[in-house]
Amino acid sequence: MPEHTFRLNGEQVTVDVDDDVRLLWVLRDILGVTGPKYGCGINVCKACTSHLNGKAVNPCAVPVGALRPTDEVTTIEGLPATAGADLHPMQQAWLDQDVAQCGYCQPGQIMAAVALVRRVTDEGREITESDLDGLRNICRCGTYVRIREAIRAGADAMRRL
Repeated sequence: MPEHTFRLNGEQVTVDVDDDVRLLWVLRDILGVTGPKYGCGINVCKACTSHLNGKAVNPCAVPVGALRPTDEVTTIEGLPATAGADLHPMQQAWLDQDVAQCGYCQPGQIMAAVALVRRVTDEGREITESDLDGLRNICRCGTYVRIREAIRAGADAMRRL
């Protein structure tokens, strides 16, 4: 089997799997990283949302063969290190807003929110309702109102970093 090397949460990793194995399975089943959740496996629910080179992606749709040694995959486990803290400001906002009910989708929700905030900040603007509407991560418990509140609070905290 071919070897695939990439960076995961700041560390270089190498796995020996077929090119077409999806990154989600590599993360969960081979590397033991369980933050990205398996929800649908077809790039719809977005419970597995992680970052690839700083952008939100769904590892269930990324074949490991598409990764290069310089590619950086960040999961919820590695998110705090990107802020140099025990918790990333978005994670703290999630706790402060008491977002989670079952919690299953929350890692993906948080990762999507952080990527959104970074994108709109890079564009030099504030998050709009349209931006929030564009997030398509599914929450089976329906905590969308609290999710939106947490994203706004997290964005404010991220600006202070």
